Amino acid sequence: MERVITRRKAGQFLLVRHGLAGEWRYEGKEGAMAWLRMVRCLQFDPLNVVGYNPHLVLQSRIRGYRPEMLDELLYQDRLLFDGWDKNMSILLTEDWPCFARRRQTARARMLQNPKIAELAPLVIRRLEERGPLSSADLEFHEKIDWPWAPARLSRAVLESLFFAGEVIIHHKEGARKIYDLSRRHLPADVPDADDPNPTEDEHHDWHVLRRIGAIGMLWNKSGDAWLGIAGMKSGQRTASFERLHQSGRICKVIVEGLEKHPLYVKAEDMPLLDEVIRNGTGGPDRASMLAPLDNLLWDRRLILELFGFDYRWEVYKPAAGRRYGYYVLPVVYGDRFIGRIEPVLDRSRRRLIIRGWWPETGVEPADDLRISLADCIRRFTAFTGADLAQLDETAATAADMRKWLQI
Repeated sequence: MERVITRRKAGQFLLVRHGLAGEWRYEGKEGAMAWLRMVRCLQFDPLNVVGYNPHLVLQSRIRGYRPEMLDELLYQDRLLFDGWDKNMSILLTEDWPCFARRRQTARARMLQNPKIAELAPLVIRRLEERGPLSSADLEFHEKIDWPWAPARLSRAVLESLFFAGEVIIHHKEGARKIYDLSRRHLPADVPDADDPNPTEDEHHDWHVLRRIGAIGMLWNKSGDAWLGIAGMKSGQRTASFERLHQSGRICKVIVEGLEKHPLYVKAEDMPLLDEVIRNGTGGPDRASMLAPLDNLLWDRRLILELFGFDYRWEVYKPAAGRRYGYYVLPVVYGDRFIGRIEPVLDRSRRRLIIRGWWPETGVEPADDLRISLADCIRRFTAFTGADLAQLDETAATAADMRKWLQI
C-alpha cells in the first residue's frame, strides 16, 4: 500500500535509516560493514582537508569509527573494492559480477588505443613477476591524452587495466595507488562469475534499485543521484521504476506537497518507515557533521524539498564567489539540518581548526544543542587524529562560533 506522509516524516526516515538520528545503530568495523551492505556504494573523492570523503561519511554514523577500519575492509579483508559506480566509489566485492558490462566496455576501449593495447600484456607480466606496482614503478614516461588532463603512459595503462577489471588497487600510500592482479585477491569464484543481470532491462532495474537503496528514498527525477549509469536514459529509468513497483520490490510514498513526484522506498525498508511514522526518530537528538558527497546528499534538490536545506559544495568556486567556505560540511541534529561548519586539519600541530560556523535561520543555541555540538566536535577531533580543536578567532563568524561552539 502507498504511504502518505509529511516532509518531516520523510526526512526522519532518511536520517534514521542512515544511522544519523536516534540511538546509534552502527558501531566499529562490523557496524561500518553492516551500513555498507545496506547502501552498497560509497563515493570517493581525492580531496583530503579533514579526511577523505568515504571516511567522513562513515564517521558520522559509525560510533568509534577510525579510517583504518575502512582500509582493513578494502585491503586486508577484501570485502570491498575500489571501482566506478556513482563516479569513483567503494563497492562490495560480492557485487563485482554485477559490473561485468562496465568492465567489458572498458576493455573494448582499452584495445582501441594502440599504445595501451600493446603495453597492457607487458604490464600484466610485470605484475605476475614482481607483484604490486604503481605507475612510478613503470618506465613508460610518454604523455598521452587522458581524462581530465594528459597523463604518463604508465598511469594510463594501469588505469585501463583497472577499469577493465584485470587489476585492482592493492593498497594506497596517501594518494598513490598500488595495483595488483585482481585474481590474486578476489575470491576464486568472483572474477569469472556470470553477470546476474544479463538483459538490459534487468541491468537497469538493478541499478535503479541500487540507487534507491544507496540514498534510502528517491524519486524518478533527473539529477546527480543517477550519475554513472551508462546507457540509461530517462524513459528507460521510468520503465525500471514501473517494473520494480509492479513486482513489489519498491513501494510508493506520497509526501505532502510533493504529490507530483512520488518517492520510492525499497520494500524491505517499509517496516522501518512505518516505525518512523509511529515514533519519529525514537531516540535522543545527536549532532553530526556530514561529508560533502554523503549518500544522503546525492540528490540535493530532494534534501531542499524535505528539509529546506540548500547545500552547495563550493570547492570549485573562486574564493570571492563562495557564500560560505572552501570545504564546508553540513551539520544535522535531531531531525533537521541546523547549519554548516568549516573544519580544517592542521596536521603539523595536530589541531582541528574551526574556521566558520553558519547556523540555519530559526535555529537557536539552546543548551542541549550546544552540548550535542560540543560532543560532535570531540568525536570529529578524535576521528581526525588531532589532539584538540580550537576556534579561528580571526574568522568572520568568530562571534557566532563563541556563542554556539563550546571548545
